[in-house]
Amino acid sequence: MDLETLRELPPWEWPENAGELLLATLRDGAAAAEDRLLAAQLGGDLTVINDALATELLAIVGAGAEPERLRAKAAIALGPVLEQTDTDGFDDPVFEGDLPPITEGMFTAIQLRLRELYQDGGVPKLVRRRILEASVRAPENWHKGAIREAYAGDDEEWKLTAVFGMNYIKGFDKEILESLRSKNKDIHFHAVEAAGAWELDKAWEHVVDLVESPKTDKRLLIAAIGAVGAIRPNDAWEVLEHLEDSADEDIVEAVKDATIVREGYLDDEDEDEEDELGWVQ
Repeated sequence: MDLETLRELPPWEWPENAGELLLATLRDGAAAAEDRLLAAQLGGDLTVINDALATELLAIVGAGAEPERLRAKAAIALGPVLEQTDTDGFDDPVFEGDLPPITEGMFTAIQLRLRELYQDGGVPKLVRRRILEASVRAPENWHKGAIREAYAGDDEEWKLTAVFGMNYIKGFDKEILESLRSKNKDIHFHAVEAAGAWELDKAWEHVVDLVESPKTDKRLLIAAIGAVGAIRPNDAWEVLEHLEDSADEDIVEAVKDATIVREGYLDDEDEDEEDELGWVQ
């Protein structure tokens, strides 16, 4: 088993020693640069990450002697496990499979170190951007100020990072709505996602227009579909119905996810109707 094989396989089909291979590659300073980049990317997957891999990734983020791209890749790789453990917590699991991928001590260590590195102006811009993008997935008090500062400048790359962060940190409705008008496709995309995440009703017409336009590219369309379902779940089906028979399975799945509230609503209506009939009888 090698890294290229892991790249081609879905994570749930990885062998048991996949994590050991990734860790060994990350620790091998003589390994090819592209191999270590790939190991950092794959090492953040929730199927393999643990305290050992997280420790190595975190060490790489803070290592000034490591290549900038590798440090940035290692930083963003920590995002999924931060979000997962922040959401699920560290309560005693009922089943062994419910164990969090990292310990609470490791979770805290990641948060503290990422904040420290982000506040170090000597850390390269790309690494600091990726640190912010990863760390917001487990929100802390300092994130709001960091996002506000990143958005306020003229640097579009920092603005992009800021709008991505607005998906996770509330209090930026004005900035999200403003970013919906951005000509930067990536900023626009993340603004649509953020509008859905915070159910911004003022974004309704914009996301509906995106869903109805044949010019909307697939990635943006799927984000807009999700936003439609989040902002006005009871009106979503009327807007999305025409996409139910799309030839693209991803779009069909997005429509199903966005209209799941409608399905539950209809089930409740059926039950109410049955109750009423029962009373009549």
